[in-house]
Amino acid sequence: MRAIFTFGMICRMWEAYQAVARKYPRLPLAEERRLIALAQAGRKESSDELVLRHLGFVMWRLRRRVFRSYLERHGEDMLSAAIPVLYEKVGTYNLKYRDRSGVFKPVRFGSYIWKRIDGLAIDYLKRENRAGGVAYDDAIMLGEKRNKPLRVEICV
Repeated sequence: MRAIFTFGMICRMWEAYQAVARKYPRLPLAEERRLIALAQAGRKESSDELVLRHLGFVMWRLRRRVFRSYLERHGEDMLSAAIPVLYEKVGTYNLKYRDRSGVFKPVRFGSYIWKRIDGLAIDYLKRENRAGGVAYDDAIMLGEKRNKPLRVEICV
């Protein structure tokens, strides 16, 4: 059985992100969709607010999917890598989404991004593992290539 832990127990670097997440709570679906429409029309303030309002969700997904030891070492980097993904997803969100039978079905932005955030965490850990424990960017700069077996631990 896995122990329950808080962000404060993981490490102090999350505290600043937690403060932002508390300051920008989750929005009702209608307000979320309004912000997305404004962001897609070019209003940077709307996309900024939408990203800030989903930092808590991203932190929760990372905490839920990544083992504690990996989160302690790479949590802040994964969270930083998720921010450009959120901006990208704001632009690709389909405000006119319909299900297979053609019925209009509005989807929460969190539901739209959760698989991508999980994939980002897994991809990050795979790259880090391939780099042999050296920070991924440093390994590329040094031209190191190590052939270690791929072993990534992800919480299910």
